[in-house]
Amino acid sequence: MIAPHGAQSFTEAIRIGVEVFHSLKSVLKGKGYSTGVGDEGGFAPDLKSNDEAVEVILEAINKAGYKPGSEVSICLDPAASELWEDGKYKLFKSTGKFLTSDQMIKLWENWINQYPIVLLEDGLAENDWTGWQNLTKSIGDKIEIVGDDIFCTNKQILAEGISKGVANSVLIKLNQIGTVTETLETIELAYKNKYNAFVSHRSGETPDSFIADLTVAVNAGHLKTGSGCRGERVEKFNQLMRIEHELGKYSKFAGKHAFKNA
Repeated sequence: MIAPHGAQSFTEAIRIGVEVFHSLKSVLKGKGYSTGVGDEGGFAPDLKSNDEAVEVILEAINKAGYKPGSEVSICLDPAASELWEDGKYKLFKSTGKFLTSDQMIKLWENWINQYPIVLLEDGLAENDWTGWQNLTKSIGDKIEIVGDDIFCTNKQILAEGISKGVANSVLIKLNQIGTVTETLETIELAYKNKYNAFVSHRSGETPDSFIADLTVAVNAGHLKTGSGCRGERVEKFNQLMRIEHELGKYSKFAGKHAFKNA
């Protein structure tokens, strides 16, 4: 993911995001990679390594005329629960071996030192609670560490995570927990404990734009809703621009301040 936090308004941020998106298509095409998109609008090329995924995005940011880190940064969602097998992480393509929790944490430490990363979501598996504690201790004071699979927008699970020092932000998926009331209770608990709330779409989306309104209503500051293509994704961006226009001078773009410790 990219975060165009260097913009002065959301309207400018979405323009930057779309420019980088199309720049990335050009970069991938120039390298002979596929430019087909998945159901969230992201490209899905068969890259040579995990590192190359970040490097082609950084190349696209530069090609679009923006500065990585100061204007556009990287956010990650490796969905590590999908890599979890018998207490270890299987990264066959990139390393040809299994990694322990400590080795995965070291990987993320190296990446945030090497790349302009402001957010890591699901960096470890949902059942690796000790690993999550160690990950948070390691880099939780440097970037936003978001729990999705481990918290499931569930107030009770988030409370356990807070008590154990797991993550510093919670992903918010309204239709995952089921009701607006439960969603707001989870966000309230997060804020009371100085956790961020990162509102998110789902893979099976519709054109309904309510999560854009929710993001503004709870002052979340950041929303994950797919790329600048596919109507069910773009509609959320359109709604945020409508809200910004309606609020006028009372609107304030969160920028880099939206990200914990960024």
